[in-house]
Amino acid sequence: MSLNIPQIQVQTRKERYKMGKSLRQKASRSSHGDWRPAADRSNPLDLLQAQDEGRLQHLLPIKYGRMLASPFAFLRGSAVVMAADLAHTPNSGLQAILCGDAHLANFGLFASPERRLVYDLNDFDEAFPGPWEWDVKRLAASAAVAGRDNGFKDKTNRGLAQEVVRAYRRTMSRFAEMDTLDVWYFYVDADALQDVFADRTTKKRRKRAQKLIDKARSKTQAQTLAKLTYIDHDGRRRIRREPPLLIPLRAEHLAQFVDQEDLTAISTTGVEDAWQQYLQSLGEEKRYLLSRYKVVDAALRVGGVGSVGTRCMIVLLQGGADDEGLILQLKEAGPSALEAYLPSHTIKYSNHAQRVVIGQQLMQTTNDIFLGWHKSEYLANDFYWRQLKDMKGSIDVAKLDEDGLNTYLDLCALCLARAHARTGDASAITGYLGKGKSFDSAVANFAMAYADQTDLDYQLLVEAVDSGHVVAAKGI
Repeated sequence: MSLNIPQIQVQTRKERYKMGKSLRQKASRSSHGDWRPAADRSNPLDLLQAQDEGRLQHLLPIKYGRMLASPFAFLRGSAVVMAADLAHTPNSGLQAILCGDAHLANFGLFASPERRLVYDLNDFDEAFPGPWEWDVKRLAASAAVAGRDNGFKDKTNRGLAQEVVRAYRRTMSRFAEMDTLDVWYFYVDADALQDVFADRTTKKRRKRAQKLIDKARSKTQAQTLAKLTYIDHDGRRRIRREPPLLIPLRAEHLAQFVDQEDLTAISTTGVEDAWQQYLQSLGEEKRYLLSRYKVVDAALRVGGVGSVGTRCMIVLLQGGADDEGLILQLKEAGPSALEAYLPSHTIKYSNHAQRVVIGQQLMQTTNDIFLGWHKSEYLANDFYWRQLKDMKGSIDVAKLDEDGLNTYLDLCALCLARAHARTGDASAITGYLGKGKSFDSAVANFAMAYADQTDLDYQLLVEAVDSGHVVAAKGI
């Protein structure tokens, strides 16, 4: 399976810059501000419910309950809706590997294999080759929607969206000047995050940034084990039961939560088969490491917003010592929300989970050493694996004031530009963007128009829940 990574011609930077600049004839930079819903635009709820097919039906009310929290929560859970809308917008023709869901809540802190805290994109379920503009527009739109949720005036919100694009453009220009390996090695660590907030924000926000870093550092496997597991009367470590969000596979009455096919897949035989397949997706040194552990428990677990209803599990591993445990997460992966709207780049995948893992490995500077995948022989579904909550942290956007959100968005734009520079052509993109504010202003206009559309789409969900057409479980 291949992601069909865009190939960069072996030309000088100056030649690639010139080529990118020439693409303004295909799609002017100002044209990116001209957005309105297509005449045949699909009902957003129809698109969302089409994604629900094959998911665990008893969890879907949780998904819609979480999306009902605010227009920003709706935007977070509706990547497929925006993908359908972006398919009708102009683009330069330059490609990169896209995150596919680059809203501002999909960035955060996590631990590198060297145990340093880094800041980067952290969600790749929708990763797919496509127009780099799509990620930029989703990030800018999320800035405008989040600003409205925070009660900011629209003049401020437009400024936030424009700042996203300005920061992306300037950072991409920097990467276009850097050596290829320097771009590949570039990362933002916790110290850089702290420095940015220290230089540009108030003492209160600096303390908040330090609190975030300290909290992320405290989220070790030991803390995760203490929160999600317990020692039973036989001295064995077990996963806690907290339905409907956490249900051990050994639990009684499991059939009320899953159908017979799922019961077979999550049986002892099914879990062992998944484990063996997963191990084969890893390098030999990772298989050697995991040979020191054995699977002792597993559970269904609910997380996220738009992905609620997909099959998600955690597996408890026991090491050589009685108190040595490790928790891995398995998450179901289906087609990217972008795939249906990029026919020229349709790829026949042997495994969608492999697509997610490869996308993450390409776009992030450093990755979880336990990233892997398997295909369920019982469900014919794909799952990717990763470590659960390894020193992860995220900024609560709702608590940021205007300056704080502006600073945070600069970091998000930097990480997105670096991901696109790794998987696309920084020189050509920089040539297209230029040094002026034309593209910045246009995408800011798009972001405000799309914020209006998100408000309307969110109201459709509110009305559907009120009428009983959509069932939502709030506060879970």
